[in-house]
Amino acid sequence: MSPLRVARRAALVLAGILVVAALVLSVVGVSLVRRSFPQTEGEIKVPGLAAKVDVLRDERGVPQIYGDSLTDIAKAQGFVHAQDRFFEMDLRRHVTSGRLSELVGDAGLETDKVVRTMGWRRVAETELPTLDPQTRTTLQAYADGVNAYLRGRSPSQASLEYVVLGTRVSDYQIEKWTPADSIAWLKAMAWDLRGDYSNELARARLSTRVTGAQIAELFPPYDTANTPILTADQWAPRSTPGQVSSSVPSALRSAATGASSRDVADALGSSSAQDAYAAVGRALSAVPALMGRGEGIGSNSWVVGPQKSATGKPLLANDPHLAPGIPGIWYQVGLHCRQKSEQCPLDVAGFSFSGVPGVVIGHNDKIAWGFTNLDPDVSDFYLEKVDGNRVLRGRTWEPLQTRREVIKVAGKPDETITVRSTRHGPIMSDVLPALDDAGERSPVPVVEGQAPATQQDFAVSMAWTGLQPARTADAIFALNTAQDFTEFRQAAKLFAVPAQNLIYADVDGHIGYQAPGQVPVRVSAFKGAPPGFWPAPGWDETYDWQGYVPFDSMPYALDPDEGFIVTANQAVTASPTPFLTTEWDYGYRSQRIRERIEAATKGGGTVTVAEMAQIQMDSRNEFAPTLVKALLAVPLAGPGDTDAQVAFTREAQDLLRDWDYTTPADGSRAGAAAAYYNAVWANLLRLLFDDEAPKGLEADGNSRHMAAVARLLENPKSAWWDNRQTPGVTESRDEILRQAQVEARLELTRKIGKDPDDWRWGKLHTLELTHQVLGGDSVPGIVRSIFNRGDYEMPGGSSIVNANGWRANLGYETSWAPSMRMVVDLGAFDRSTWVNQTGASGHAFNGHYDDQTEDWVAGRQHPWPFTQKAVREATDEELTLVPGS
Repeated sequence: MSPLRVARRAALVLAGILVVAALVLSVVGVSLVRRSFPQTEGEIKVPGLAAKVDVLRDERGVPQIYGDSLTDIAKAQGFVHAQDRFFEMDLRRHVTSGRLSELVGDAGLETDKVVRTMGWRRVAETELPTLDPQTRTTLQAYADGVNAYLRGRSPSQASLEYVVLGTRVSDYQIEKWTPADSIAWLKAMAWDLRGDYSNELARARLSTRVTGAQIAELFPPYDTANTPILTADQWAPRSTPGQVSSSVPSALRSAATGASSRDVADALGSSSAQDAYAAVGRALSAVPALMGRGEGIGSNSWVVGPQKSATGKPLLANDPHLAPGIPGIWYQVGLHCRQKSEQCPLDVAGFSFSGVPGVVIGHNDKIAWGFTNLDPDVSDFYLEKVDGNRVLRGRTWEPLQTRREVIKVAGKPDETITVRSTRHGPIMSDVLPALDDAGERSPVPVVEGQAPATQQDFAVSMAWTGLQPARTADAIFALNTAQDFTEFRQAAKLFAVPAQNLIYADVDGHIGYQAPGQVPVRVSAFKGAPPGFWPAPGWDETYDWQGYVPFDSMPYALDPDEGFIVTANQAVTASPTPFLTTEWDYGYRSQRIRERIEAATKGGGTVTVAEMAQIQMDSRNEFAPTLVKALLAVPLAGPGDTDAQVAFTREAQDLLRDWDYTTPADGSRAGAAAAYYNAVWANLLRLLFDDEAPKGLEADGNSRHMAAVARLLENPKSAWWDNRQTPGVTESRDEILRQAQVEARLELTRKIGKDPDDWRWGKLHTLELTHQVLGGDSVPGIVRSIFNRGDYEMPGGSSIVNANGWRANLGYETSWAPSMRMVVDLGAFDRSTWVNQTGASGHAFNGHYDDQTEDWVAGRQHPWPFTQKAVREATDEELTLVPGS
């Protein structure tokens, strides 16, 4: 953005800020807006450097860093991250340390209570000394670089956000960065990318409202027709003790056929158990979604081998689906040793996290790798019988572990909480009181020889792999320097949490896959149900974790005969062992990607870099043909409807008759059909499921709901079709489908206009990139306008390859999206392409704050220079960091 445009925008903002008295004296002109912008040319002295480091930025401000040692490069990366994104880094460390209230006041108190209870920072500090010495050295060098940037700077010189927050927190001082700050962020990443916990709680809460048959229908088995990541001939499972099938629980299957399961039917709970589940759900919802939450935390990645690549070398694509925001989650960077050697082996570029040294996703000079969420079940909830400060274990009582946490609150007195933990983990039902679901009952497993605990007061504890010290930080550096598949797997072995699908390609023409991560071995609390499907009785040690799946038992593959590998959060293998989860994505995205690759390579065809990027933008809804067929078969005339009313609805329904099932944002015929279809889908979910859902568990329209509805369409007698909110009336399947179409027609008439030809999906499906702290509705609108950007009209949707997802229970606005896109060409890295969601800068009004967003929305990717020659040719600004005292 030109200086003139910066000045104009700043002037407009200043005019509005005059209305907000608290900011009149804080924001005084363009100079204050620009005072935190980084120096990107010339020379800066940095204490502790052994030699000069060059920082070369391209026209989008993306830095490529060149140095002579790992410590110098890490120090420079810390310095550059802090230049561009320090407020983001500071916010993250406050959240992950349970100290958000120090930064934003009592608005952060609930978050702090939950994070302190889990103890992310405590785990990070425990983890640090277990890391490899080189990792610890790198983390410290990175911290030194951050602190070199901060030295002598006031908060307002670091970022504009501190100026705004200073109206409430006037005495805030920035603390030095530490290695533990970086490790704690990895805990937050692991938290957002864990699997299953929400569904485990949902089933427990639903169990008192609907039958076992309905739960089985709402959580249908994975459709084995959807190809897993590795087919049966690509992965031969190794035996793992304690593993069971990941199919739908037999107890629920028997309930669906009218039989009964003693373990479910006779295991009655209490209002205390239901209250505890609701309290846990509220507590976990209080943690900010730093990377995202729910089904939207998915991703696409795939790799094509040399036989199917137009370049004769592998091509690798990746686009992680995370929560949108500004600045975006990723920071593009290159880290290069001027002369690669055993002492300085780094030559890597890709996407990093501000606050963490190294590259998380990208490529070096030999290999490339990408991530999608494996989403294994790595957390369990335990019902605990608690009496004061003791908890039942078998037939004896043992003391709870307790500790006090003092939370400082800006402008308010300190808050003190007592954290209680059992052997399984912290008691999460203590943290925040439940606001709903009081008086309901929930299933509790019957323990042989004991009476059912129908009147027992319960607490709920949580076991999670992320609360155990691990070596994920080691894995990042090992990935950055890996040179072949063997070293790649050795790095993956260290990747404990979050567990990810890792895809691989190298310059020698190999492609591969590895499932890493710590996955607990445990048995189910209910006969026939998979482990972790329901909460377990904490007083029975039978249900404790019994270790982790050995790394050698985790699925992997090298050079499969098929010639390509697709991972889009679908099932990893067709085998039930090792048990990873029941909560796979149901495969709509993965199947569509496979279809596109197979079509492109049919008859000896090949795929280009540009075609890989085009697949990332595919907007076809793979579930739509199933639902549209059912919708078009339904008579639209309801009781008492006039011909005009029927014609009014049919005018909209006709959009679906020749629809190609794509979901563009524009005003095309397909865009109009997509708008109507998605409105029908949202209304159908509301009519079908929400009348029986507890508060907070309304249907959001994810792939599980699509799979469930596909099966319900074939079962018109299911109890789900009857709307409980219409007592005395039993709705049929066709009536609910008719009502959904009628309601959608009326809704879009109100929101967009009467003529269906004028509808377009992008008018409903918008995206505002929102600042994590200063972008919400509680902030004055003029302040939000400083930091937020939008509204963008978005194509795609949930369970679509171009995964600009939305939650049907909240509205049509985009809730998650591809956080970046990249395509790596292993034949010539300089032909690779990438794009970020926002820009390199975290400074509002900086020219690189959102300069990639329009291209990201449109699906355009930028050249990604990697070789030193290409980087030099693309350089727009050059900064030299030199040793200084």
